[in-house]
Amino acid sequence: MNRELSLLQFQHRVLEEAEDPDNKLLERVKFVSIVSSNLDEFFMVRVAVMKQKLAAGTQVLSIDGKTVVQQLETSRRGVERLVKQIYECFQLRLVPALADNGIVIADYTALDDRERAAADRYYTETIFPVLTPLAFDLGRPFPHISNLSLNLAIVLKDNDGRTHFARVKVPEALPQLVVIPGSPGRKKAPPPVQKFVWIEQVIAANLKSLFPGLEILESHPFHVTRDAEVAIKELESDDLLESVEEAVWRRRFHNPVRLQTDVSISDSIIEILIENLEVSPEDVHRVQGPLDLTRTRQLASLDRPELRDEPFEPSTPPEFSVHCEEDIFTAIRHKDHLLQHPYHSFQPVEDLLKKAAHDPDVLAIKMTLYRVGRNSPIVQSLLEAIENGKQVAVLVELKARFDEESNIEWARALESEGVHVVYGLVGLKVHCKIALIVRREADGIRRYMHLGTGNYNAATARLYTDFSVFTCNPELGADATDLFNFLTGYSHKADFHRLLVAPVTLRGRFADLIRREMALGSKGRLIFKMNALEDKSMIVLLYEASRAGVRIDLNVRGLCCLRPGMPGVSENITVRSIVGRFLEHSRVYYFGNGGKEEVYLGSADLMPRNLDRRVEILFPVSSPAIVRWLRDVLLEKCLADNKKARIGKPDGTYSFTPSTGIGAVDSQAWFLRNRTQATD
Repeated sequence: MNRELSLLQFQHRVLEEAEDPDNKLLERVKFVSIVSSNLDEFFMVRVAVMKQKLAAGTQVLSIDGKTVVQQLETSRRGVERLVKQIYECFQLRLVPALADNGIVIADYTALDDRERAAADRYYTETIFPVLTPLAFDLGRPFPHISNLSLNLAIVLKDNDGRTHFARVKVPEALPQLVVIPGSPGRKKAPPPVQKFVWIEQVIAANLKSLFPGLEILESHPFHVTRDAEVAIKELESDDLLESVEEAVWRRRFHNPVRLQTDVSISDSIIEILIENLEVSPEDVHRVQGPLDLTRTRQLASLDRPELRDEPFEPSTPPEFSVHCEEDIFTAIRHKDHLLQHPYHSFQPVEDLLKKAAHDPDVLAIKMTLYRVGRNSPIVQSLLEAIENGKQVAVLVELKARFDEESNIEWARALESEGVHVVYGLVGLKVHCKIALIVRREADGIRRYMHLGTGNYNAATARLYTDFSVFTCNPELGADATDLFNFLTGYSHKADFHRLLVAPVTLRGRFADLIRREMALGSKGRLIFKMNALEDKSMIVLLYEASRAGVRIDLNVRGLCCLRPGMPGVSENITVRSIVGRFLEHSRVYYFGNGGKEEVYLGSADLMPRNLDRRVEILFPVSSPAIVRWLRDVLLEKCLADNKKARIGKPDGTYSFTPSTGIGAVDSQAWFLRNRTQATD
């Protein structure tokens, strides 16, 4: 199955959540914002890469045998269908439903005199001071249009009858939906009506204030998406940090890959935009409705609790609570622990690093940071550790896409305080999630670890489903030490005791584990939960396992290039995708092994980039109790989900017939209600 088409299929599944009337209304609006943002990224990354390949004359075919030209064309058609469905969902279903609930998105022209006066007053007091009209003529070049910016293209006529072109950027820092105050003294039954109008309509209605003495002939919004793939010349760089900084700066000036406009825009304006933005006519996308629906997230945050999912507070297991008599190291020495985020709090992870920073017996802390986020308690603990005389070594992956600038800031902050900072490896992204704490104890040196499937980011830990494992297993500790030596020094380590490490051992060892199930024939059992399945050799191996009689259930949230249910090829394979309140992010790989079952967790999907071009780890679950919980609770509930799960078909599409009533199983809702510990 083609990667790009499979990725677009995932966007359809996200859109289905916006269309699902069983979801709360503002949550449905949130999914419109999410799918629109995902589509922006599809252009910034996937379409951009295809265009780069086309420009370079790349002849390599895709996994399903398509040329770059064919992939661009099929992707274009797929995007057109998806965008049409997004706007139908938003305008024909969500906007009327919002109005029924007192949230009205009005057109500026439909406002009455009082409302129009209020909008114009807001324009004069708040919007007008921020605006900068930019002319385009012989003396003034066409202005730079920043990535994902919303703009107005304006045609004007002066007193001499000459026409001019100008551009006004819609300010991103202001609310994109302008609130229209209600009538004074009007009494409405709760909830009161909230009326909004898009900011670009308010600006367009007041353009005369920006161009006094000129006639406004026409104005139309347009939205530009640029190539955001950062090419970093590592081998030619003496300083990777400076190289990444420069690449991020250059990203702002990369070629546009999409130009969105409204359907009523004139051909003359389109010609100006095409010529000066240097896009092809095929890159122009006209839509019937407001541009950039990612802005609907403003509505999703309205204070209307009855229209949103019920809030929840992650639970903290007793042994990690502040009231526990044992400290966190004692709890980990007693047994391994597994936390399931966001149902369980991320606080114990932060507490472990905080405790390590201040514990006099801790000698060293080593960890990897991929997407940390702003105001990170984790980084603060590392800074406190260095102040307290600990040896601290941190690998900050500067090349984490769209988080480069944040990671550069953290790297500099850590380095300035004396932390040993490594910026990643040449040719490889470091994507593994691991923290190693070396502690001096009465019986010698002991190594404590946090191993995760998600980033060290408290904000995303409330939005993504991920796992945290706390352990002091000696074999895993020895592997963790070897891994950090590989990351921070020169090491050609080619074997590890328990960890599967990419790009060294993961691919080969994982293939061996699949072949072990194949040898069992119909007694073989594989259950994989991941974000993406793209690697061709792994797909072929799974086909071979299916033909050998192995029963295989795949839970793949995003793109999946394997076709399930094909007679004689994959009839023993099922594929499902769960899209729900939280982003399914954890990776779980279960191998039946004839009753001696093994489970691996980690950060790696079955994609070429994860297996060959990243430093990744999959770590075995040592605790039999945790293995049983993962098998009997986590994987069982995911496989039983018939409310949020979509079932993959051989043609790459997915069927979605959500169950209702007594037999309906929503796995995420179940885990919210039943936050049992994996070690119970």
